[in-house]
Amino acid sequence: MKYLSVKVKPGSKRPGISELEDGILEVRVKAPPVDGKANVEVIKALAKHLGLKRSQLEIKTGAGSKLKRISISE
Repeated sequence: MKYLSVKVKPGSKRPGISELEDGILEVRVKAPPVDGKANVEVIKALAKHLGLKRSQLEIKTGAGSKLKRISISE
C-alpha cells in the first residue's frame, strides 16, 4: 500500500492540485471544511488527478486537519 501526503486548502476560489517543494501535494477545493465536504472533494480531485477510482483512496490520518495522509490501494 502506498501513502500520499497532502495539504488541503478548503474554500479555494481556484480548485486544483500542485506539488509543493517538499513533495507534498497541495489540493485546493471549493467545498468548505464542514461535515466532511472538503474531504469528499479532496478524494474526488485526487482520484481524477491520479487516474484512480475513488474507492482506491482513503484518508488514513488528518480527516479534521489540513495535513492529511492518503492511502492508495491497488
